[in-house]
Amino acid sequence: MKKIIFIMVILCTALSCDVLDVEPQNSISAEQAFKTKEDIDKGILGAYASFQSLSYYGRTFGLFSDLAADNLSHPLAATASSYAEVNNNNILPENGSVDGIWSLAYDGINVANNVIDKVPTIADMTEQERNEALAELYFIRALNHFNLLNYFGGVPIKVGPTVGVTNLDAPRNSVEEVYSQIINDLNFAVEFLPVSGVKIRASNAAAKGLLAKVYLYKQDYALAIELASDVITNGGYTLPPNYSDVFADDESSESIFEIAFTQLERNRIAEYNFPQSLNGRREVEPSQDLLDAYEADDERFEGSIAFEGDKAYAIKYDDLSLGADNYIILRLADLYLIRAEAEASLAAPNAGSVQFDINQIRVRAGLQPTTESSIPQLIRIIEDERRLEFAFEGQRWFDLVRTDRAIVLLPNVNSPNQTLFPIPLDEIQTNNSPGMVQNPGY
Repeated sequence: MKKIIFIMVILCTALSCDVLDVEPQNSISAEQAFKTKEDIDKGILGAYASFQSLSYYGRTFGLFSDLAADNLSHPLAATASSYAEVNNNNILPENGSVDGIWSLAYDGINVANNVIDKVPTIADMTEQERNEALAELYFIRALNHFNLLNYFGGVPIKVGPTVGVTNLDAPRNSVEEVYSQIINDLNFAVEFLPVSGVKIRASNAAAKGLLAKVYLYKQDYALAIELASDVITNGGYTLPPNYSDVFADDESSESIFEIAFTQLERNRIAEYNFPQSLNGRREVEPSQDLLDAYEADDERFEGSIAFEGDKAYAIKYDDLSLGADNYIILRLADLYLIRAEAEASLAAPNAGSVQFDINQIRVRAGLQPTTESSIPQLIRIIEDERRLEFAFEGQRWFDLVRTDRAIVLLPNVNSPNQTLFPIPLDEIQTNNSPGMVQNPGY
C-alpha cells in the first residue's frame, strides 16, 4: 500500500477518468472536490473505476482464477511469463500481474474510503441520501476486501482514507477479521441500498447476493440460504431459456451485478483468449480436462467455447475489437448453486431442495435433471455444475480452495501453501509494519 501515496477524486465524466494519481500537481484537494451530492455521486463512480483496470476485471483477475485451477491452460507458444507462473502454480512474489491485482483492489478501497470520509460533510444531502451513498461505497469496499481475501488470505483491512505519505504501513489482519469487516459493510449495504434495476451499480439484491456468497465461503450455511432465497424469490431476476443469452448482451434478465466496460474503458479479455489467427494473443486456452468435462448435450459448451481449426478458445467475452463487454460479477444461477451447496452442507440437509436448485441449472443447460439423493454425491454434482456454469468467469480457483479440493484435483498444487498467492514483493519490501509478513512457502 506504499503505492497509494496520493488519491484524487476528479470531478469528471462518470467511469471515464483516472481517479488515482501519484502526482499531486494534477490533483485537487478533497475540500474542493466534494461540495455537493452530485460531487459525491461522481466520487462513487470513481470508486468503481479500479474494477475496470486491466489488472482487475478488465483482464487479469478473472483469467487467473481459471488459470490457477483446471479450466484454462497457458499455451506453449504464449509469451506472458506471469501467466505461466500461475498456470504452473509456481508464482514468484515479484509477479507483476499478481501485484496489479493487489494494488488495484487497494486503490479501489482507498478511493471509496476517501469518498466515505466526505459524505457526512455534504450539506445538501438528506440522511437517506447519505446512507444510500455510504451503502454503495461500503459494497465497493467489501467486494475489494473479499477479492483480496480469496487470493491472498488475511490482508490489511483499510477503512480510513490514505492521503499524503502517512498511514501507509499496515499489518495483515486475520481471515476472520477480514470476513467480519466485509460482513459489516455488506449488512449496512443491505439495509440502505435501494431496490434497483440498474446492474452496473450496487443494488439491494447485489448486496444480498454478495453477502450470501460471503456466508457460503465462511460456511455460515443457514445465512447463505436465507439471503440467496431472498434474491431468488424477490429479486425479479430470471434465467434466460438459452444459456448463451446470458452473454449475448449486457445486463441480461439473469444478471444482478456487472462491471461496465465501453470502448473508452475497454477490457482485454477476448484479446487474451482469442487465437492469433483471429487477432488475439492466446495467452490462455480451455484445458483439455475442461473440454472433456461437458456432457454431450450440454448447451453451455457452445455458449462458452468456440474453435478455430482445432484450437479451442473461450467466447463468453468476445468483443475483441472494442472490449466493451460488461463483466458479470453476480448472476441468478450463482444464487441457485449457492443455496444448493449451503443446503447440502447443513447438518440435516434436504436432498429434495438441493436437487431442485441443481436442476434449475441443469435443465436450462439442456440436460436431464439429476435424481441423485446421496448428499455427498450431490455436493460433487454441485462442484461440477459450478465448474461448467461459471467457466471463464473467474470462480473455479476460489471454489476449489475454499472446499479444500485444490490439492485433490490440481496436479500442480501439492501443498496448502500453494492455495494462496504470494503477497507482492513490493508490498513486503515497502510496508514497514511488523505485521506484514509473506504467505508461507514464498
